[in-house]
Amino acid sequence: MNAPVAPTPPGGSSLAVSAAPTRDHDTENFPTASLLLARPVRAQVMAFYRFVRTADDIGDSPDLAPEEKLRRLDAMELALDDPATAVPEAAALHRAGTGTEEARRMLSAFRQDAVKRRYADWEELVDYCRRSADPVGRMLLRLHGDGGNVPAEAAADALCTALQVLNHLQDLVPDRDALDRIYLPQCWMALAGGEAGFFDPANAARRREVLDAALDRVEEQLDRAAILPRLLRSRRLAVQSAMTIRCARRLLARLRRGDPVTGRVALGKADFAQALSGALAGALRRGPADAAVVAGRVSRAGSSFARGMAALRGERRRALWAVYAFCRAVDDIADGAMPEAEKRRFLADWRGKLQRPDCILSRELAWARAAYGVPLAECEAMIAGMETDSADRLRLATEADLDLYCRRVAGSVGAMSVRIFGAPEAEGFGLDLGHTFQLTNILRDVDEDALRERVYIPRDLLAAEGIPDGPAREIVAHPRFAAICARLGERAEAGFARARRDIARFDRQALLPAAVMMWGYGRLLDRMRARGWAGERPRPSLGKAEKLRMAWMALGFGRAA
Repeated sequence: MNAPVAPTPPGGSSLAVSAAPTRDHDTENFPTASLLLARPVRAQVMAFYRFVRTADDIGDSPDLAPEEKLRRLDAMELALDDPATAVPEAAALHRAGTGTEEARRMLSAFRQDAVKRRYADWEELVDYCRRSADPVGRMLLRLHGDGGNVPAEAAADALCTALQVLNHLQDLVPDRDALDRIYLPQCWMALAGGEAGFFDPANAARRREVLDAALDRVEEQLDRAAILPRLLRSRRLAVQSAMTIRCARRLLARLRRGDPVTGRVALGKADFAQALSGALAGALRRGPADAAVVAGRVSRAGSSFARGMAALRGERRRALWAVYAFCRAVDDIADGAMPEAEKRRFLADWRGKLQRPDCILSRELAWARAAYGVPLAECEAMIAGMETDSADRLRLATEADLDLYCRRVAGSVGAMSVRIFGAPEAEGFGLDLGHTFQLTNILRDVDEDALRERVYIPRDLLAAEGIPDGPAREIVAHPRFAAICARLGERAEAGFARARRDIARFDRQALLPAAVMMWGYGRLLDRMRARGWAGERPRPSLGKAEKLRMAWMALGFGRAA
């Protein structure tokens, strides 16, 4: 039940919508003015918090008309200019001597809340977060002596934006029901059938895809924020920031498993306690090392590629994990349930990251490149391949286009990997093997790709068999499509034969990870050729015994190729 709207007294005392705020600092989703902060600083933070909480409640009030919201918010901003103001929340801020400029920036976001109910794209949402959340981090940095610390400010901005988007996703239904306000961009919801389709409880699968793509963007922000505890002068603020990052990652994981449209997804007291204990335990090193975070992500991915990486040890394994994590990140963008324009913008961001690493993954990739001479051009080639995959409707014109695509998305991995293996002289082998792996992937995934309106079989090969361009499902169901697959299958088999012959020319121990992968991919191709290409094409996979054998090979037991 909404609290009654408080009248606005003459002479400018409190402008709050009710006698009590809708939340206090102890009931916020993330730590606000915790006991970790020094007492004098905590008093300043509380003064700031009470001001912005009052303003936020005005912007979020379901009982005030937009015009009245704007009037009260304008009055609060005027109070920021007057140290003698009678508005108690602003007066406390003046007495604390901090936060007026950050509060002013946040007021611009709360004014927007008074009149804006929908967001067009991700950049529009992020712009709102820059004003509604990022100033909090900037204020805390300044209070702790890190104002003007550019790397810390960038990391704090990323953390605050991540927290704000998590709150938006967590509160999708309450915001829509109470305020007719939705922060998830409209063009994203369109991929799940529009607003009505997105909020349809029965449309869980499509909604899940969109939510996961949004959570990938949040995770990227948290990866940028991860370095923050290591950049701060104040040990207290470092611990609080580490705790906040841990809470955010826990909520992100909950939102990946749960559906905020069909039920509340939130953290409990135990989550906060565990986040605090983890932050205190890591206080000496001020946050987890980048390599450990990447290793955990590779492990959770459960990729067959990881079984090949198991053949490596030490720094070489770390470097290959970095390459894999980079490839997975850009692939997730290309495959994500988001509009094509958004995908291309996020991939362009990754081009920037190659030049100016700003997150866990890009820093680890930069380290791997420096340590093992991995060419920047190969990373750029991978991104170019993902830009091809980003198309809403993907068709390749010629076999040359197919070869270029394979060179970019798989040849690049081969060229990077052989350097990390310690066999840079095997670059040609890596390029050829990557091409063969990608042909195998394409043949394995023709039906799954068709659901995304992707056809990697070039139009010139289709035309030679009399298959017209059209909907992807019709192309892959054409009676002559199987003949093309059979020929490409023969081409892939010839590629594996060349690889088995050529690997003997190089250091076999160094190329053991490649040999393990060759064995696994070769098994998949054998299974597809035995199954045939016509009719139903169930997607082949490796069984437990085969995965165990690959793990055994990676340890150096048994012949891999």
